[in-house]
Amino acid sequence: MYLALALLLPFIGFLACITIFRRSQQTAFTSALAISGLAFLASLAMIPEIAKNPTRISQATQLNWIPYPPIHFSIGADGLSLWLIVATALLSMIAILSAAKRSGDFFAWLLLLESGIIGVFCAQDLFLFFVFFELTLVPTLFLMGQYGKDSGRATSTGATVKFFIYTFAGSVLMLAAIVYLFLKSGTFDYQNILLQMAAGSFRLSPAEQLPLFLAFFLAFAVKTPLFPFHAWQADAYATAPSPLGIVMAGLMGKLGCYGLLRFCLPLFPNAARDCAYWINSLAILAILYGAFVAIVQPNIKRLLAFSSLSHLGFIVLGIFSFHINGLDGAAYQMVCHAITTGALFLLAGYLEDRKGSTDIVDFGGLASRTPWLATTFLIAVLASAGLPSLNNFVGEFLILQGAAFAGFSYAAAAAVGVILSSVYLLWMYQRTFLGANHADDNTPDLSSTEALAIIPLVILMIWMGVGSGSFLPLQNAVNTKILQQSKMNVEFRVAAPPPSAVPQSEAVSGN
Repeated sequence: MYLALALLLPFIGFLACITIFRRSQQTAFTSALAISGLAFLASLAMIPEIAKNPTRISQATQLNWIPYPPIHFSIGADGLSLWLIVATALLSMIAILSAAKRSGDFFAWLLLLESGIIGVFCAQDLFLFFVFFELTLVPTLFLMGQYGKDSGRATSTGATVKFFIYTFAGSVLMLAAIVYLFLKSGTFDYQNILLQMAAGSFRLSPAEQLPLFLAFFLAFAVKTPLFPFHAWQADAYATAPSPLGIVMAGLMGKLGCYGLLRFCLPLFPNAARDCAYWINSLAILAILYGAFVAIVQPNIKRLLAFSSLSHLGFIVLGIFSFHINGLDGAAYQMVCHAITTGALFLLAGYLEDRKGSTDIVDFGGLASRTPWLATTFLIAVLASAGLPSLNNFVGEFLILQGAAFAGFSYAAAAAVGVILSSVYLLWMYQRTFLGANHADDNTPDLSSTEALAIIPLVILMIWMGVGSGSFLPLQNAVNTKILQQSKMNVEFRVAAPPPSAVPQSEAVSGN
C-alpha cells in the first residue's frame, strides 16, 4: 500500500503539473512539493513492516499488465531497496524545494524522474524493471535539453545527446538478455526465477552465463558510471540544472550499483566470480582516475562529477569482493553517497545562484560573509572525504575490509583514493571559502528556505556516521541472502588433501 503510494503519487503529480498546473508556476510548485512530501512520508511508513523481516519482499503489489508474454506490474521492497527508496523520495523533495522559481514543466519532469527511480528499486518483474530503468531517461533528457546551462567545455545539447547514446545503447543488450531469461525460465518474475534456480529446475551453463552477465553488466556500468564507461558523466553533471544535478548525482548512479548487487550476483554467479578480477581492476582505476582528474578541475560541478566517479568505484569494489563486509559497505555507501553528493550539488547550486557560475576562480573568501553556507559546505566536504563520525566513513571502511579479504592489493590501492579525496575536496573548499574576500563581494548567506533544504541532509550525514546500527542491519540481512544466492550453481573444485594433511590420530589408528 505505502510503496504503491510512494511510486504512484509522483506520477500523478507529473500528470497534474504537465496539464492542469502548467500555466501557474506557484500552484505547480506547491502541488509538486506537497506530493513529493506525501511520497516521502509513504516511504517512511514502509519501515516498520520491512524491519520485521528484511529479506522478505514486503509491500507487494502484483497486477496483470500484458497477457502474453506474461508481464506483471509487480513491485515490492526489502531491506536493500528500502533506504534507497527513502533517499529517492527525500532528495526529490529537496530538489523540488530548491527549484521554487522554475516552471510547471520543470516540476512535472522532476516528479516523473522520482517515480521512475523508485520503480527501479522496487520492480520485481524483469521487464517492468527494464521499463522503469529506461523511463528515467525521458525526464532527464527534457530537463537537460530544455533547462541545461552550457558550461566551459560542454554544451547542454551535446551533453544531453551523449548521455542518451551511452545509456540507451548500454540498455539494449540488457533487454535481449531479459528476453533470453524468459525463454529459458518461462517467466519475467524475478523471485520466481530465483526459486527455480534454488530448486535446480532452472540452470544456466557457464557458456550462457557469461554473455548474459556482460549484457546486464554493461547497462549497469554505463549508468553507474564505471570507468571506462563514464564519458557522459562530467558534461551531464556540469550542464544539468542544479535541482536535476541533485537527483542525477545523488541517485542516478545508484541504479547501476543496485542492479549489479540485486541481479548480477544471484543470476550469474559463475560469470560474476570469473569476471571479478577485471571488474575490481576497473573499480580501482575508477577510484584513482576519478580522484586524480578531480584535483585539476577548475569547476565545482565537474570536480564533484569526477569525485562521484571515484566514490562509485568503491561501491563496485565492495560488491565484487564477494565478502559480507564488502557488500554491506557497498549497500550502505549507496545511501551515504546519495545523501552527501546530493548535499554537495545542492550547495553548488546555491553558489551558482549567487554568482551565476560554479568556476572556482569566481569565488574566494566566502566564509567571512556566508558563515552558515561555509559551515554546511564544510560538513558535506568532510563527509564525502570519509571523516570518522560522518556517514561515508562507515561505508568506505566496510568496503576496504571486504576488499582486503578479496585481495589486500585492492584495499591498498583503494585507500590511496581515500587520501586523494581529502586533497581535492579540501583544496576546492579552501579556494572557494577561504582566502581574501573579493572587493565587491556582497554574497548573501543561507536563506531560511535554503537552510530548510540542506539541514535534513546534514543531520543524516551525522546520524548515519554515528548511528549506522539504525540502517545497516536491514541491508546486512539481504546481503547475506544475496551471498547465499550467488553460490547457487557455482562449481567448486576442491583438490584432495595431500598425505601430510591427514590428521595424526587417523594415521596412528590406521597403523
